[in-house]
Amino acid sequence: MKILVIGSGGREHAIIWSLARSPHATQLYCAPGNAGISQIATCLPLNAENPESIVALADSIDAGLTVVGPEAPLVAGVADAFALRKLRLVGPSSAAARLEGSKIFAKQFMARHSIPTARFTACDSPESARDAARDYGYPLVVKADGLAAGKGVRIASNRQEFDSAIEAMMVQRVFGEAGSRVVIEECLIGREASLMVFTDGRDYKVIVPAQDYKRVNDGDLGPNTGGMGSFSTPALVDEPTLARITREIIEPTLTGMCDEGAPFSGVLYAGLMLTDDGPKVIEFNARLGDPETQAVLTRLDSDLVEVFDAIADGRVASSRVTWSEDSAVCVVAASGGYPGGFEKGKRISGLEEANAVEGVMVFHAGTTRDDERNFITSGGRVLGVTARGASLAEARARAYEAIGRISFERMHYRRDIAGDP
Repeated sequence: MKILVIGSGGREHAIIWSLARSPHATQLYCAPGNAGISQIATCLPLNAENPESIVALADSIDAGLTVVGPEAPLVAGVADAFALRKLRLVGPSSAAARLEGSKIFAKQFMARHSIPTARFTACDSPESARDAARDYGYPLVVKADGLAAGKGVRIASNRQEFDSAIEAMMVQRVFGEAGSRVVIEECLIGREASLMVFTDGRDYKVIVPAQDYKRVNDGDLGPNTGGMGSFSTPALVDEPTLARITREIIEPTLTGMCDEGAPFSGVLYAGLMLTDDGPKVIEFNARLGDPETQAVLTRLDSDLVEVFDAIADGRVASSRVTWSEDSAVCVVAASGGYPGGFEKGKRISGLEEANAVEGVMVFHAGTTRDDERNFITSGGRVLGVTARGASLAEARARAYEAIGRISFERMHYRRDIAGDP
């Protein structure tokens, strides 16, 4: 089968890497892809935010299945465009993708279906946001309503920080129209976890839980990023808690979306806070998380092509999804200055040496090649150095040994991924 993956980051490299292990994948394409992906798939140019362009590309290469990595094309309606032409795609409709595309929709949806989440207020002006803040103590959370590449969340510990967040989002519009409305939330206390499921809208299979690291610096300091690392290990979430998450969050979400006429098919991501009162939803995503995907797919023992086939064909209930008891750790190598301004075009060295470490796979997120075929940086998050090991400690040691062999000018990475809390 010819398979097309849409996207250009570390998540897409991990998806391609996993698909390439399947005997069912006769030819792999990625659009637009990156320099690392080009080593195992044919990369094609594409405006990935235009659904019609994606349809045309899939049709031109006779793709038997298309897998969408990033959120923007899903929110824009790529699944709807594929359905009209009876083409096979893994990803939710635009109506279902609102769970990620609008924080306000997601919060109001959870309220309608009694899904546990933080207390919130939706605001459509700076004045209404300031009024709402009076009902919350500090710290409180400010979220841009629309898509902001994982950076549209600010935790304000005082009034000054709150005013700064509102000024940036709603007045200066640093996230464009995504910040025209915001959600004010109470700040949940607990341990974070990410739980994703493969689903056809009715049935689902749980993906092993993971934990990611959003802040740019060690100790969870500094601004939010798209993710500086992740890990997945057995018993990260205990069985009673996992059962409660599926019972109180996953199942009501899938049922609620069906009841509202927008069944969710694809990969549903629930970002969770495990509080003293039980698990609560921080956010929903409409696709595989990044960099959690790099960690969890490293633990997947099943054939990913068969899993995606089951989603596209609506037969997830009968599919077989198995996971390794090993652990996996992903450490992101980022450009200096990220998530703010950063320079591109820095030559990367040590990739072969890093990939030579046992259990390691270096997933490319923001790379290209120069005229001399050297790998060079082209994004804020550059690499996801991922390692699998028999224990979390072994996986972590391998990941840090490997990233220690890589270098580029102003390279930055956290040194506390999967470390002691």
